[in-house]
Amino acid sequence: MFNIYKRVYSFFDKLEDKVRGKLTHYPLVYAFLGSIGIVSIWRGIWVISDNWQMSGELSLAIGVILTMLTGLFVSFFIGENIIISGLNNEKKIEEKTEREIHKERNLLAEIRKDIKEIRKILDSK
Repeated sequence: MFNIYKRVYSFFDKLEDKVRGKLTHYPLVYAFLGSIGIVSIWRGIWVISDNWQMSGELSLAIGVILTMLTGLFVSFFIGENIIISGLNNEKKIEEKTEREIHKERNLLAEIRKDIKEIRKILDSK
């Protein structure tokens, strides 16, 4: 049973990486498809809650508790990237150009290289 789960998870993980990699070049299409998926999930949960005759208050309480327990409450409604970029006076990732993102990636690669060199020096002493 665990092996099947692992294979299914691996398949969808690889598929998601490929799809996400392609869609990142088309942010409007990416946002549109993502919004369809999210609204469909919400609608499905809404219909199930109605079928179970769950009150609005109970639904709200369950939702808040679940999102707070899983750490998703703040990240979903505000987003860590927005908080971090605000603290650092940076642009949101959505506002950055592809050139800026590549520049940051290259800078991080250089920093990693420097850290490795420093480690080698420190290890040799």
